[in-house]
Amino acid sequence: MAINIEYLWKDRKRYFGLPLSFTRYSMSEDRLFVSVGFLNIKDDEILLYRVRDIDTTRSLGQRIFGVGTVTVVSSDKTMPNLVLKNVKDPVFVKELIHKQVEEMKIRRRVRVGEIMGADLNGDGEPDFDDELDDNI
Repeated sequence: MAINIEYLWKDRKRYFGLPLSFTRYSMSEDRLFVSVGFLNIKDDEILLYRVRDIDTTRSLGQRIFGVGTVTVVSSDKTMPNLVLKNVKDPVFVKELIHKQVEEMKIRRRVRVGEIMGADLNGDGEPDFDDELDDNI
């Protein structure tokens, strides 16, 4: 019994701009996949709602061949850092992943509370009594 997964993006690790490796990357609606190997294949995945940060780097050599590296930092226990090395159009890939991550977090109602503009007391805790200090 085969299960068909609809992929939003697929690519391979590239050498000199050409997909000549056995490292394959793909992304579905809710997961990011990496598959490495030819005879022995290792598959791994990250659930997109667990992604915390996405970063891109492009060295001079990578820019010459139109590739770059996208690093995905997640709260996944088995793969906290996923490096998509030498992928074509890395800025597009980063934005595509970002869009899907945000969509999955909204769909799953997963939100990390971000306190904006709160003063920290040096102990890493927000100072919630600022309004009281201003009124005294």
